[in-house]
Amino acid sequence: MKNKFLIEMKSRGYLNQCTDLDTLDEICNKKSISGYIGFDCTANSLHVGSLLQIMILKLMQKYGHQPIVLLGGGTTLIGDPSGKDSTRKILEYKEIKDNIQSIKKVFNKILDTSNKDTKPIFVDNAEWLTKLNYIKFLRDIGSQFTINKMLTFDSVKLRLEREQSLSYMEFNYMILQAYDFYQLFKNNNCILQIGGSDQWGNIVNGVELIRRMLKKESFGLTSPLITLASGAKMGKTEKGAIWLNKDLFSSYDYWQFWRNTDDRDVKRFLNFFTNIETNEINNICDKEKNINNLKVILANEATKILHGEVASKKAEQTAKDTFKEGGLGSELPEIKLKSNEISKGINLLNFLSEKKITSSKSEARRTIANNGIKINNVLVIDEKRTIELADFKDKILKISYGKKKHYLVKII
Repeated sequence: MKNKFLIEMKSRGYLNQCTDLDTLDEICNKKSISGYIGFDCTANSLHVGSLLQIMILKLMQKYGHQPIVLLGGGTTLIGDPSGKDSTRKILEYKEIKDNIQSIKKVFNKILDTSNKDTKPIFVDNAEWLTKLNYIKFLRDIGSQFTINKMLTFDSVKLRLEREQSLSYMEFNYMILQAYDFYQLFKNNNCILQIGGSDQWGNIVNGVELIRRMLKKESFGLTSPLITLASGAKMGKTEKGAIWLNKDLFSSYDYWQFWRNTDDRDVKRFLNFFTNIETNEINNICDKEKNINNLKVILANEATKILHGEVASKKAEQTAKDTFKEGGLGSELPEIKLKSNEISKGINLLNFLSEKKITSSKSEARRTIANNGIKINNVLVIDEKRTIELADFKDKILKISYGKKKHYLVKII
């Protein structure tokens, strides 16, 4: 392999499978290419489980290639069955369109939009999928697929083996994804589709469809699905999703997510989710024996990519103020109260559960019993405690849940 883009793909751990790596390597050495990744629009933000794919698009730009971001307005109307045990919730197109506009903000933050040759092209597959003539589509495109082969793909086979329902609508998803690639190849000269390893079958379908319909060569490439060292899936925690949009997940919480990375994942994530060169990562990891310092580097660099350097530095300073000095960090998550809400006192158990600091009153009660709740750095020992106006200093109070979760409660 000679192409620098593909070499770095491999060295960072981004490369899992490719339909024809040698030929793709030759082409990338001769000219810049266009490649696309598709994203579901089932929510108004992507979560951190999609970040690896965005980093691959960013790497394409680094080496002069043009990324195409396919936001699946059409396919989201159906739902991708890959890796799912049940049918997704059906969304109306207006909601999907709103989601697309919200999701775009993240790409415009992470990807370079200033270079006309490599700036991302955004497409919505609803532009062509919603205009299809059903009979013509069956004749021209459906005839290129066999049920025999479609039944062998994991997205279908696993659901059927588990005797879980798979609607005819979902069954068609893989054909529509193949048709997306066909459309982008014809209209945007896009020769490469990239996706997670669970998309391999769908990607191969697209390569085959282009070969049969246009007699042309295209390529498919997958990245590995990320599993944490703990065995959990990347992207969600017991407290919920790690959203990429700041209005859903603050820059401080995002910094903390990376700071709390499992020791075993730190080096891997430095390669996956930062712009630090791979040889430099090796040097840093060889020289730095304190794993916590490496976690801070990871948190700073990952946060800088999404939220900018200023937000990254503020988050680090807030963590220092909060954890090392017992102070109030400026970037801590805030809970706002009106003065009349606090005038008669608020039951602490109710407050913890209603403000989602704990998932329930039972969890709040257990956490207090296990010495896990502090108010203004003072341990709470009485579960019947109330929050009073006297607890606030300059209209601010700090609640700590364990050692790593802290909240500022402000009277407005």
